Amino acid sequence: MKNFYEIRLSGSGGQGLITMGMIMGEAAALFDHKYVVQTQSYGPEARGGACKAELIISNSRVNNPKPITVDILLTLSQPAYDKYIPDVKPGGIVIIDSSLVKYKKGKGVYPLPITTFAEKDIGLKVTANVVALGIICSLTKVVSYNALERALLNRIPPGTENINKKALSFGKSLKFKDNI
Repeated sequence: MKNFYEIRLSGSGGQGLITMGMIMGEAAALFDHKYVVQTQSYGPEARGGACKAELIISNSRVNNPKPITVDILLTLSQPAYDKYIPDVKPGGIVIIDSSLVKYKKGKGVYPLPITTFAEKDIGLKVTANVVALGIICSLTKVVSYNALERALLNRIPPGTENINKKALSFGKSLKFKDNI
């Protein structure tokens, strides 16, 4: 596992990307005892506008306020994919919601129907962001699963623990191969 990751979680407002960034940051900082910088931006629309959360997670101090190029890109919308795919470092990982995004095959590209999984396998479409957290955890090991689960349970609304744990576990359990 690397010691320094620059991560961009991108898509549209309402997909839970800001929450994902906060959960990942808290998992890394509070429970895995790493250094973290987390930023976010979103368009003026409450839902449907451009949205991204960015993190730098490191075993040592972080001097940059935000990533320029990224090691890990999650994209949950076509406009986000089109805008941010050029920012992926050589050897980087691209996780794509293939149920929403048309993508170019390549090494390090992992297309998964994340929203479809959330809707059909978990039973709740809005858990797609949590499924994606499990995928990122499993594929990259940037944060530990236990830390991610603890941070998730600290941030979600009471009464949603079981479905969110199911979504996180489901994402973690998926098997991956490059789409070359």
